[in-house]
Amino acid sequence: MGEECGIRVLLLRGGGADRLPAYQTDGSAGMDLSADVDGEIVIPPMGRAKIPTGIALSMPPGVEGQVRPRSGLAIRHGVTCLNSPGTIDPDYRGEVCVILANFGEEPFHVRRGDRIAQIVFSRTLRARLEIVTELEGTPRGAGGFGHTGIQGG
Repeated sequence: MGEECGIRVLLLRGGGADRLPAYQTDGSAGMDLSADVDGEIVIPPMGRAKIPTGIALSMPPGVEGQVRPRSGLAIRHGVTCLNSPGTIDPDYRGEVCVILANFGEEPFHVRRGDRIAQIVFSRTLRARLEIVTELEGTPRGAGGFGHTGIQGG
């Protein structure tokens, strides 16, 4: 288990504690986020939708929430989060929503209480940028975008 951090949660639209994000195992890094929708939202193949979770968060300064896909939805249905990880800034007080995209072949149905994504809380650094005329060298240099190949060993 990692370090603990207090996060305040506002339940929107009169929701109950059953809508709280939750760790599914003692070793989980992310808490599952659930959909808070009336009826259902149908995401067609190659479609996307903004799914409300019914919660707003207050995090301490220096902590962010990262909204990430659930691997089971990706492998079983081709459903993932766009803008992943989606960043929830510590000063944002609006509803946490998840942008789901359906890359599967069938329409994907989202109903109230469905676990649609996960949120991982992480400490952040505040960067102080410095303009320079050159960067120090490294063995890698400017190599990127697959420059090390795909074959192992």
